[in-house]
Amino acid sequence: MLAQETSQLLKKHQIRLNRRKGQNYLINDHILARIIENSHLNDSDVVLEIGAGIGTLTIPLAEKSSKVVAFEQDKKIVRVLKDRLQELKISNVEVLEGDATKMEFPYFNKVVSNLPYQISSPITFKLLNHDFDYAILMYQLEFAQRMVAQPGESNYSRLSVMMNLCTHTELLFKVPQNAFLPPPRISSAVIKLVPQKNPQVDEFFINTCRALFQHKKKKSGKALLQSFHEISSLDLDRSHIRDLIQKLDTKLIEERVFNLKGEEILTISRELKDLMEI
Repeated sequence: MLAQETSQLLKKHQIRLNRRKGQNYLINDHILARIIENSHLNDSDVVLEIGAGIGTLTIPLAEKSSKVVAFEQDKKIVRVLKDRLQELKISNVEVLEGDATKMEFPYFNKVVSNLPYQISSPITFKLLNHDFDYAILMYQLEFAQRMVAQPGESNYSRLSVMMNLCTHTELLFKVPQNAFLPPPRISSAVIKLVPQKNPQVDEFFINTCRALFQHKKKKSGKALLQSFHEISSLDLDRSHIRDLIQKLDTKLIEERVFNLKGEEILTISRELKDLMEI
């Protein structure tokens, strides 16, 4: 039983898990099996795992793939993980100690991780800068729901837009709080993310999207006016900014931000960029 094994390991090494570091270890055998099953690994895969912990996922991933690149930041946990791998004579895991948001990723073609919740956003956007087949990732349920939210829904956000334009993202299944030790305060969910290259999503678009979603309930024209500093560092007169915005597609600038589709935000961004001659 995974729960018993985890408790014994933590007790043996005198480890107290810290929720603030995202140390919520999976102890549900059924959920673990579903994650591995959805990963569809083969002996040619190189798997990236972020937040490896004591190896709950690492070990079964190593059994089904060519190699696992496992990131873990906690020095004491790293020692436990390396000891376990040595005891089990598992030699195809490269353990990298440090902050995965700041370190370079070596080659990988699949990602399977129970992500530390506090780095969900930076890691997700960092992954999109890499070319890989797909990722099976555990997130807080609320974050996962924002990833797959559609225009008009209450949790539709800048994250939803980016996921819609740059990935095919599917919520596979929910995970209850009691599947972890210690149990987090909220439920979790497992996402399948398939990256899609979208050259139109450039820095100007990202800034435009950020400006819009700072005022997601307002009309997009007003949102742009109030947060134009997110788009341009130029010291533009407010009346000049208003003139620029009024030249955009009238229907789009009159629509409320939370109703805009990703493609419509792309249109706003492209038209604004042309008007500013960037």
